[in-house]
Amino acid sequence: MEKGLILVHDHDDAAIALANLSKGETYEVAGRSITLLDDIPFGHKVALRDIPQGDNVIKYGNPLGHATQDIKVGQHIHTHNLTTNLAGHIDYTYQPDQEALSKFGGALAQATFQGYPRPNGKAGTRNELWIVPTVGCVNMTAQRLAEEAKKRFGDRFDDVRAYTHNMGCSQLGDDQATTMKLLAGLIHNPNAGGVLVLSLGCENNNLDVFRPYLGDVDEDRVKFLVTQDVEDEYEAGMALLAELDQKVGGMKRETVSASKLAVGFKCGGSDAFSGLTANPLCGRLCDRVVKAGGSCVLTEVPEMFGAEHLLMARCVNEGLFEDTVKLINDYKDYFTRHNQVIYENPSPGNKAGGISTLEEKSLGCVQKGGGAPVTGVLGYGDPITQPGLNLLTGSGNDQVSCTNLVCSGATLICFTTGRGNPFGSPVPTVKVASNGALAQRKPHWIDYNAGQVLEGSSWSQVEEDFFQYILAVASGEKRTRNEENGYKEISVFRDGVIL
Repeated sequence: MEKGLILVHDHDDAAIALANLSKGETYEVAGRSITLLDDIPFGHKVALRDIPQGDNVIKYGNPLGHATQDIKVGQHIHTHNLTTNLAGHIDYTYQPDQEALSKFGGALAQATFQGYPRPNGKAGTRNELWIVPTVGCVNMTAQRLAEEAKKRFGDRFDDVRAYTHNMGCSQLGDDQATTMKLLAGLIHNPNAGGVLVLSLGCENNNLDVFRPYLGDVDEDRVKFLVTQDVEDEYEAGMALLAELDQKVGGMKRETVSASKLAVGFKCGGSDAFSGLTANPLCGRLCDRVVKAGGSCVLTEVPEMFGAEHLLMARCVNEGLFEDTVKLINDYKDYFTRHNQVIYENPSPGNKAGGISTLEEKSLGCVQKGGGAPVTGVLGYGDPITQPGLNLLTGSGNDQVSCTNLVCSGATLICFTTGRGNPFGSPVPTVKVASNGALAQRKPHWIDYNAGQVLEGSSWSQVEEDFFQYILAVASGEKRTRNEENGYKEISVFRDGVIL
């Protein structure tokens, strides 16, 4: 690691500042001596060659976009002189990376955790009692029931929670269908040992409409209450929660194969180091989980734009490649349908952290998927059915994307961040800092410091330590910061008219 500057890939045009650097200072990087022509903020890029206007700027070995003016060696590269190459739909061709795919053949690696096996063959990392409203009108009823249930039964579950939301009525068409699919997926999540589905009765998402989306349910772990149909909804609700406690409360953990892990990946508040430390660390975790026969899920489709070709090359067959093309193009159409610019990204916080274009953000983002083969493409609420890396539709919004992951069956989420975020999902949400400064400043938010690899720790050391930490979280030996703080919530994606 060179002092002051770090190079990501041997063929890159830009190095990254490891601290706030000053104009006139000289640094060695990759055998070159670079004198800075500008002040370079922490995490930002400095040119390693003269880049003519119109030339691509390379990072991660791939184009970030093109220079909008001539850039000299030692100058700051950012939004003032770099812009995206992305525009509209792209014609894709299936060109599988056979070398990458071949690395995941052969015997499965052996690993286990202490989890909760479910009758359907899945396993939870927690055994919790959840109350899921079908409509926002009964949110406060759900909250009161959860508070009372926690007093009565809390010592027999890992947690008792109500997952309130503002959807379920006055929705139309596909928008309402998406809400029902997501809520059904939430109810089926393996971390929910028992679920009380709480309905008002007159909402669009009433139980007669909603039950078909749920499909078959285990009557020992899922109960239903229509509050308009009973005289005292609190008495009736507590009676049903007591039944759930009798059936699924007090369950003991058992040794479970890591092939039962379902890990979701998310990044939020990214900075220039997210793609150098936290996201690649999650990529290494993803590869370990997949080699153990487990499932991983990558979402945030707009943050695949510009790096989707790397995922498409790892699709295990042409059908999945076509599904991935549709995933990408459908989300572009979602933007244009609402008269929005497809590539209006990264966010102000990303830019402040040194990310200049969507390509740069995406090339860092997809590293959370490691090198694992793409084995599934999922829509809203679709359950994980395949081991390997699954791609899930959805936005980059932190709350919405984490909810989508949980509703597809993720039982643990790794959330990487360079700038910090206290948000937590219904499942353990491991916050992985991209840099040590954030981990030190926000220890009540951050669970793991991936910035260790910038501070002298080897990748092999950190990878093994992180894998063992994740197994400890999955086993309930460690609680995440979101669990300790009680930060658990959902946000249901919506795309439609509200009546």
